[in-house]
Amino acid sequence: MTTNEKIAALRKLMNERGIDMYLIPTDDFHSSEYVGEHFKARSFMTGFTGSAGTAIVTQKEAHLWTDGRYFVQAARQVADSEVILERMGEPGVPEVDEFIKKNFLDGGCLGFDGRCVSAKNAAKYAEIAKEKGGELFTTEDLVDMIWEDRPALPQATTWVLEDEFSGETMQSKVYRIREKMKKKKANAHLVTCLYDIAYILNIRGNDIANVPVFLSFLIITEDSIILFTDTTNWPEEVMSYLNDNGVKLYPYDMVYHYMQSADMADKTVLLDDEVVNYNLVKALGGSAKVVKGTNPSELMRAVKNETEIKNTRIAHIKDGVACTKAIKYIKENVGKVPMTEITASDYYEARRREQENFVDLSFNTISAYGPNAAMMHYSAKPGSEATLEPKGFLLVDSGAHYLEGTTDITRTIALGELTQQMKEYYTVVLRCHLRLLAANFPKGVTGANLDVLSRGPVWDMGLDYRCGTGHGVGHILNVHEGPNNFRWRVPQGKNAAEIQPGMVTTDEPGLYIEDGFGIRIENELLCVAGETTEYGDFRHFESLTFCPIDLDPVIPEMMTETEKKTLNDYHASVRETLKPYLTDEENAWLAKETRAI
Repeated sequence: MTTNEKIAALRKLMNERGIDMYLIPTDDFHSSEYVGEHFKARSFMTGFTGSAGTAIVTQKEAHLWTDGRYFVQAARQVADSEVILERMGEPGVPEVDEFIKKNFLDGGCLGFDGRCVSAKNAAKYAEIAKEKGGELFTTEDLVDMIWEDRPALPQATTWVLEDEFSGETMQSKVYRIREKMKKKKANAHLVTCLYDIAYILNIRGNDIANVPVFLSFLIITEDSIILFTDTTNWPEEVMSYLNDNGVKLYPYDMVYHYMQSADMADKTVLLDDEVVNYNLVKALGGSAKVVKGTNPSELMRAVKNETEIKNTRIAHIKDGVACTKAIKYIKENVGKVPMTEITASDYYEARRREQENFVDLSFNTISAYGPNAAMMHYSAKPGSEATLEPKGFLLVDSGAHYLEGTTDITRTIALGELTQQMKEYYTVVLRCHLRLLAANFPKGVTGANLDVLSRGPVWDMGLDYRCGTGHGVGHILNVHEGPNNFRWRVPQGKNAAEIQPGMVTTDEPGLYIEDGFGIRIENELLCVAGETTEYGDFRHFESLTFCPIDLDPVIPEMMTETEKKTLNDYHASVRETLKPYLTDEENAWLAKETRAI
């Protein structure tokens, strides 16, 4: 079926049920950022394959919202359909909620799968429906009725993350959560975020590609731990581990029935309504009292413990070795041996798989040459991938999970001849990166404050990039996590998170010139405690990433002396850290690539 045929089929189902608008989010039942193949309903309906977006189909139109990372990609992928692209954040483009409110007919009906929309968002839609004398239809997944060959729910295996890698036992984490529950006067805590569940239980899985989690729901009470999941393919050692820790197991889908059971009646339930889906909260009914709040485990997993930090440093050394070898190979062989975006990506992956305790890639590698790099989340496809030539830029954004930790690194590699504009833009992006790396700031400073510091050089040139400067990084979990980030645009109703010691956040400014080229430079930064003065406790960053930043495009005259020193100091640390793991030839190459400027 074409996209237009799918939309027509959906409208027929909507007509049969009296639905005027149908909302199709990206989410699974857990508000996950990346979702398994079964949950890619928005992608199936619109043809847009990016990781973020929302579709709305009315009786006359179809609309797709996505953010600046995907404007170019989305425009291309919906070009041959009736789908209207709504570029989020652009002048005149309504928010999804605004569109729903404006287009909700008097006495009308908005439909969506109530398992894939958060309780908080659904409450907003319910209020709009009430104002219009209408209703919500949330009990059926209409896309499922169209999607004939829809992939089944996954049944992947799991494994225990041992204490030597996690740094804290399940029981210790549950104890800390129960203490937070007491402060909220809650005697039950419903956890549906897959990253939180994997973190709390010290179990990792493979139900989402590159994200080592497993589909599940978790309830923590004053004296019990209840897990709803499909254990069909789980090994005996994981089952024994859960039994030894007193975890009660129920089938995955039984959670909705359990919400209505006597066990939850009269409970005071702590839950995050921005994550927990609408149907779950609806199932709780009126007998349970809901206390809304962020999952305590979110901040717990964001502030890494000493073991996680020690291991993460090890993971990044391994990753630095792999990436350095890959960059050397690409720069020395482009134009001499056949090379494409995909073969370059494969070479990166092969070098990572050689490292001890490699688990998986942390996301699909973005290997983008020339104009393709202007699409922030470009994915090369076999048969249409670009061939690398000894000119221009290759942007490689990649990462991996090791037992010790998770990595995320981007390098923009000069393959040969560059234009003056490419060199100037590369240098200004590097300056943005270095300013954040060198930041020294007092307690209480947020990622929104630091984002402005980083963007200064591109703003001075009247330029910008349509995304944040950095995101938190999970520990063998989702490569993107909160609450920490570097982003000056703070969503309405949200507060920017304080950057605290122990948090790991990426530093990845960039510039993206449509039909031209893309530039991004990314390291992971660990926030560490600094000196205490009469003005408070100060903090700064330690770079966890060890890999040369290409100097060939740099125009030193555009940089301040402080920026040059920051870069030279960083490169000196790269040389010394990687030296024991490289051959004499590789070290000689690295010395040249990290020369002082």
